[in-house]
Amino acid sequence: MAFNCEVLAIGSELLLGQVVDTNSSWIGARLAEAGIDCYYQAKVGDNQARIVAAVRQGLDRADAVICCGGLGPTQDDITREALAEVMGVPLRRDAALEAGLRERFKGREVPETNYRQADVPEGARPITALTGTAPGLVCPVGAKVVYAVPGVPAEMREMVGGPVVDDLVGRSGEKATVRSRFLRVWGMPESKVAEVVAPRVTALEGTATTIAFLANISEGVRVRITTRATGPEAGALALAALDAEEAELRALLGGFVGGVDDEGLEVVVGRLLQRSGLRLGLAESLTGGMVAARLTSVPGASRWFTGAVVSYSDAVKRDRLGVGPGPVVSEDAARRMAAGALEALGADIALSLTGVAGPELQDGQPVGTVYFGLATKDGPEPEVHHALLSGGNRQLVRERAATQGLDLVRRLLTERLS
Repeated sequence: MAFNCEVLAIGSELLLGQVVDTNSSWIGARLAEAGIDCYYQAKVGDNQARIVAAVRQGLDRADAVICCGGLGPTQDDITREALAEVMGVPLRRDAALEAGLRERFKGREVPETNYRQADVPEGARPITALTGTAPGLVCPVGAKVVYAVPGVPAEMREMVGGPVVDDLVGRSGEKATVRSRFLRVWGMPESKVAEVVAPRVTALEGTATTIAFLANISEGVRVRITTRATGPEAGALALAALDAEEAELRALLGGFVGGVDDEGLEVVVGRLLQRSGLRLGLAESLTGGMVAARLTSVPGASRWFTGAVVSYSDAVKRDRLGVGPGPVVSEDAARRMAAGALEALGADIALSLTGVAGPELQDGQPVGTVYFGLATKDGPEPEVHHALLSGGNRQLVRERAATQGLDLVRRLLTERLS
């Protein structure tokens, strides 16, 4: 089994939901980049007996444990005491650390408890703190090791990204990396994606590359490719394996793949608009500007996005976009909204969205009903797409409508460029 390391986040505020633990995910990503496997991550409150038990449990399973948090100067910062108990040694005041703290606090009145940060379990090695005041710790426990780093993200990253990962790589005795890539799939449910991709999952059995699926109800499915490579050229080998598997998956999924890694639909649509030399305009009703907000979050959007008419009221739909009498949640309304936006905004392509976000019916249509209009300057009459977005949650319906509308634009542009 490869050298592996667990992560233990310490702090009652994490268990109470008062602070979101982003540190553990960041540490996990750094471990993967360094080729250090991480099979477990845990959280524990500010209780010495439970911290000791959690660390010992981690050491039973792994070669190393990174403890994050509990190194400050207050009474609830008890990671040092817990690690001394795990090691079976007393705490000793480190004279050099204390002198460094006194120098940093020079000219300020600070409580004497601040110097608790200079206490080190006998036999442990401190990690110098450059950003904050709390030093980290490297604590040998037999043939294994426990690292303690501060919970403040900037201080944690400084230590984990440098001395901790460097020490772990040295202990592992292997040059390795674990890399992942996400293919973002829109317009296909997770179960169907898994069915289409099944031949590749089977083909990869027993290899260093795996496939997994991460569904998001408003943002489609992400297909994760993960691979592990070793040796001096581990990084290049891993990237080559990801490239090869991405090509295999794209051949199976075709046009349903819209982006890679963190590329949202807004990025993909913007890139396609720029390539085609076209500009997009919007007429938004139930989404209330959500699509426009996503598009304008992309740097340089002014080159391919003309703007939006947020036609939330019926009067604006009729007076500004030419929607005639009759229901505003309908195919005809969506068609006229798209045509009106095309003309009013001087765009080459226009997308309209009208529907029922809830919580009540509108125009006799159930919650989740959405009509999308898609008009082109050089095309025939605007086409209309209809969807019934389940879930019943008002915000979720709006988010899913924005995503589905952007995907319609993506598909149109992809066809034009093919």
